[in-house]
Amino acid sequence: MRRRILGATGWSVSEFALGTMMFGAWGNPDHEGSIGIIRNAIDNGINFLDTADVYSLGECEEIVGKAVAGRREDVILATKFGLPFGDDPNMAGGSRRWITREVENSLRRLGTDYIDLYQIHRFDYTTDIDETLLALDDLVRTGKVRAIGSSSFPAELIVEAQWAAERRGTHRFLTEQPRYSIFNRALEGTIFPTVQKYGMGALTYSPLNGGWLSGRPNLESAHRADRSPGFYDPEADRNRAKLDALAKLTALASEAGLTMPQLAIGFVGAHPAVTSVIIGPRTQEQLDGLLTASDLDLSADVLDRIDEIVPPGADLAYDMYMATPPALTDKALRRR
Repeated sequence: MRRRILGATGWSVSEFALGTMMFGAWGNPDHEGSIGIIRNAIDNGINFLDTADVYSLGECEEIVGKAVAGRREDVILATKFGLPFGDDPNMAGGSRRWITREVENSLRRLGTDYIDLYQIHRFDYTTDIDETLLALDDLVRTGKVRAIGSSSFPAELIVEAQWAAERRGTHRFLTEQPRYSIFNRALEGTIFPTVQKYGMGALTYSPLNGGWLSGRPNLESAHRADRSPGFYDPEADRNRAKLDALAKLTALASEAGLTMPQLAIGFVGAHPAVTSVIIGPRTQEQLDGLLTASDLDLSADVLDRIDEIVPPGADLAYDMYMATPPALTDKALRRR
């Protein structure tokens, strides 16, 4: 599998990263089967693994730790912190208190003494970014973490974090993990130029837009519909544009001799800002299918045709995964 350099880290990472959210109670509860999938991905050239403390409330990190035992030096291991890990509001966010506690939990669950890439899962509007960066800087300086990154930050907060690091003299975020697919292209005009300006690596997730671009005829599978009610409802107003575009994209993929996942993943990997595309299989069969998109270069004609169906900068997916600013949820911040 082809490699690319991850931003300013200097690390050579596979063009696919293995996302592990589906291993554990949230997806595949079979630990041995999940471990086998991870090891098979490594055997097929994937050296970049992405997980998070909150996935299956720690169970996923434990699975990943078992899978890389004996092969730790062969992989770039990334995990995330910040999303709520229980009912206690102090068990979330970017405070020094939570970071210093949760990094130890992640190290224990992963069975390692260092994390290559430690990412804040969402921007924490309740904690000063300086506080977060100072705490993360300590982890880098002590060797528990090798580099730090952000996930699902809007462009203006990526800039704020870079400026804060320069002002404080701390290590800065070297990566950003945004959600990117044919159906959500708004970041092409905002986040990607910002990432490129600051020399950050971009590891994008959800290239199949949560299954919409998977090529499966029945989008409303029980597994996904339970977790995201309405997301696949063909009668919902927000999904009508998706359905229209999906029909045209399916025809284009067929004409180009590609599967729908190959078209979707090839599109994401073609953007010059993207370092690695996170794929998130739940089964070995799904991994095998996704791997067929590796080392694939879409022609300029196919990319132009995609632009005609979903124009650059268009957003059919409405990114619900970014942290919502308090100014949109607290009446006191927008009314006198």
